[in-house]
Amino acid sequence: MDIPVWGWAAVIIGLLVVIAIDLWVVDRGEPKEFSIRQAGFWVGLYVALAVLFGIGLLIFAGPQQSGEFFAGYITEYSLSIDNLFVFFIIMSRFAVPKAYQHKVLTIGILIALVMRGFFIVVGAAALNSFHWLFYVFGAILLYTAYTMIRDHNKSEEDFDENILLRYARRAFPTTPDYVGSKMIVRVDGKKMVTPMLIVMIAIGSTDLLFALDSIPAIFGLTTDAFIVFTANAFALMGLRQLYFLLGGLLQRLVYLSYGLAFILAFIGVKLILEAMHDIVDWAPKIPIQVSLGVIIGTMLITTVASIVKSRRTPAVPTDAAPEQAERH
Repeated sequence: MDIPVWGWAAVIIGLLVVIAIDLWVVDRGEPKEFSIRQAGFWVGLYVALAVLFGIGLLIFAGPQQSGEFFAGYITEYSLSIDNLFVFFIIMSRFAVPKAYQHKVLTIGILIALVMRGFFIVVGAAALNSFHWLFYVFGAILLYTAYTMIRDHNKSEEDFDENILLRYARRAFPTTPDYVGSKMIVRVDGKKMVTPMLIVMIAIGSTDLLFALDSIPAIFGLTTDAFIVFTANAFALMGLRQLYFLLGGLLQRLVYLSYGLAFILAFIGVKLILEAMHDIVDWAPKIPIQVSLGVIIGTMLITTVASIVKSRRTPAVPTDAAPEQAERH
């Protein structure tokens, strides 16, 4: 889809305005916990904006582009929900006060937007120049699907700190406790970082790993950089509110990892088959309508099965950390 520069600028500015309004309304005043009603409003607003954008694509660009956007958006949003499990683990591991959790998520999500924008530009250019990368992306998705199933029961105790986080812990003198929402403070004339900065590094570096998984997934559905970017942006917007809205309910999606693993494996196979189609005629090309149906159907089955399973399993206390819930 050929989008002029002013079209890109209009979409980016519009997204930034909405995010700025969100930050101004939610984050003004003293730090406070999110209410369920407040979180629900913003999640509903962001989902509605994504649906309106998809309808706009249907009207002005056609069903193919609209279908690619919705397939990409649902896939990225679903992956983002699964990523919230890891955010819960990080928040619990570092004992982040609830009043400051939204700030951690805000910075982490802004970092994710910037990183994903970079990966989209690089990925689109690379795929246009090197056809064999489709096989690489397909293999990445198949491996990611395998790791999702392998690590399905991973808990807080199994959380692996990446190399950047381990380095930050060793390199920076850190205060034993949080100092409000400050990241750097001066103690006895010496600059020290607070656990807040360490958490930011944990969230930001984890977002980087998420981007490495999610970008190949959406490129398996469309190679249009505009659709890839907008689907990612809408999926990330409102993610911090979704974190507070789902809260302890997230632990009840016990089969989410299996559903996402199936979706990623399906997209990985789709990528490889479409790459082979240019070489051999017998390799099928899977229409975007079929992909959208598979994605929606898988998430519906996963959600219903999870609800049925959770009703048959003793409830976990609401004050328990989500990662302590049984995930079968």
